[in-house]
Amino acid sequence: MQLSTKPPKGTSDWFPEEYKVRKYIFDTWRSVCQSYGFEEYLGPLVESTDIWKAKSWEDVGGSELTQITNREGKLSDLAIRPEMTPTVTRMVASKWKEVEKPIKWFSIANFYRNEKPQKGRNREFWQLNADIFGDESENSDIEILTLSLELMRAFAPPAGSYKLKLNHRGLIDSFLTQVLAIKKQETKMNLMRLLDKYDKLPKEVFEKELKSIGIKTPEPIHAFMSARTTEDIRKEFLLLAGTESLKQFASITEKLTDLWYENEIEFSGSLIRGFDYYDGIIFEMFDQNPDNPRALFWGGRYNGLADIFWVKEGIPAVGFAPGDETMKLFLEGHGLLSEIQNQKSETVFIPLLDEAYFVDIQNIATGLRSEWKNVIVGLSVRKIGKAIQYAKKKEYSEVVIYGKEEKQQGWYILENLQSWAQRSVDL
Repeated sequence: MQLSTKPPKGTSDWFPEEYKVRKYIFDTWRSVCQSYGFEEYLGPLVESTDIWKAKSWEDVGGSELTQITNREGKLSDLAIRPEMTPTVTRMVASKWKEVEKPIKWFSIANFYRNEKPQKGRNREFWQLNADIFGDESENSDIEILTLSLELMRAFAPPAGSYKLKLNHRGLIDSFLTQVLAIKKQETKMNLMRLLDKYDKLPKEVFEKELKSIGIKTPEPIHAFMSARTTEDIRKEFLLLAGTESLKQFASITEKLTDLWYENEIEFSGSLIRGFDYYDGIIFEMFDQNPDNPRALFWGGRYNGLADIFWVKEGIPAVGFAPGDETMKLFLEGHGLLSEIQNQKSETVFIPLLDEAYFVDIQNIATGLRSEWKNVIVGLSVRKIGKAIQYAKKKEYSEVVIYGKEEKQQGWYILENLQSWAQRSVDL
């Protein structure tokens, strides 16, 4: 029986050259989060299926969930994590009375969803999850929003290459109840699901779907969807001008403008997001590249999620989760990876020119490593010419020459493979 060398469908092998790119992304995420004072954590790979089914749509909590069988071959009550938000909320709930608030945590972890693989979306994927718990003020919203923007800036992308699209669940609810006069919760949920597809559906198909759920007048919806600022909303919908939800949303956008992010943000009426637990600000980072017009990541406020863990006073929370694959596509599309891909570490190669010198070159390697140098030691005997050819092919920076003559003199020769300059180093 011969086994395939390919990884399972929807997963990827990260060979060293690919891992270098992913590590660059992860290191950048980690650096920016830590600069904001976020602390790193990690949860288990598996969780109770009840967590996912309690607060997620039917896809993440149902068809995309990968349950684990027990030893008898029956489905257990455990599933591989498809996302982190319910897990971190459970962790926070377990420590809620012990820790100082607000809690600012982040993690970089892998996840698995049983869905059809497509460009930018694998079954197994990695995400950064950054959240603030314990503060319900808009200041936490602002911190999460600026963190998401600074994550993008940290990769030094060209101006106009991304846009942070904003909406507010309270504003959406006000639009549905006060402008569209929808009273039934089922109709609201059906419309919200449809609005989330607004930019993807042809106009005639969208309006046909509207009629199927009982909405016969599409004009107000088109107007809401075409708005780009809070001022557009005020002018178009007088019923919303004095609502608390619009005031809250306008305050957030005004502060972002004061913080010099005005050209990186815009209102998006079609931004609904696919989880039941978002109940305040919602946002989506969007790639402006015409060859890759897609959401890079999204997030929002989810104050109501912790009630499934019986925390009586509630846990205010806001956060977001960028994925590794969409971030890589963004960086590739804007030509931001060539320097990283071509970057070579300073590495010293010590060939084994004679089996009798194995212990000696190990000692040389230990000394060089104590100077924080990366050292590769030859494990099989090579002639010096072949050793230098190998080191050049591997793009090492220096090679150590240590043979019979060097051993007698009590030194080794360190040769630079770019300049070919040599220097003797005493043992």
